[in-house]
Amino acid sequence: MKLKPTSGRMYGLVVLYEMQTDFLLKALDGIDQKDAQKRLDTKANHIAWITGSMVQGRYFLAKLFGIDLPSVTDELFAHNKGIIDDAIYPPLAAFIKDWEEISPKLQEALIRATDEKLEEKLSMPGMEITLFEMISFNTYRDANCIGQIALWRRLLGYPGMNYR
Repeated sequence: MKLKPTSGRMYGLVVLYEMQTDFLLKALDGIDQKDAQKRLDTKANHIAWITGSMVQGRYFLAKLFGIDLPSVTDELFAHNKGIIDDAIYPPLAAFIKDWEEISPKLQEALIRATDEKLEEKLSMPGMEITLFEMISFNTYRDANCIGQIALWRRLLGYPGMNYR
């Protein structure tokens, strides 16, 4: 990591954030758009939805830091909307463009976050959590989603994900 986070609690999360920023791009490498929305006769979330939900997650966190930018995910993923069976999701290239736009801006905010900022309360239906807990959850979720895309690669006949 290039910079030391303001809050010591953020060090490990920022390291993971940097890794996951790169790993998503590696997981998507070479995936054909026609395969990105295949569900293989299951109800599983396809690659396009998984990717879009990750992008939406970063834009959501960015808004909590005052970074309010539009994203291709704004409509299909608003309010944590699940997969829509017959929807045509944006191309992976559009998700990647947004990912590459928001990721450095959010990373800077994560690095500069103070302990006071991290303790801000977020109200969600049925619960209240801190910003730090939301960042932690999103970090966990990103890893989970990248793993799902890596599995989809194999199920769709692509070579395994390259981590280098």
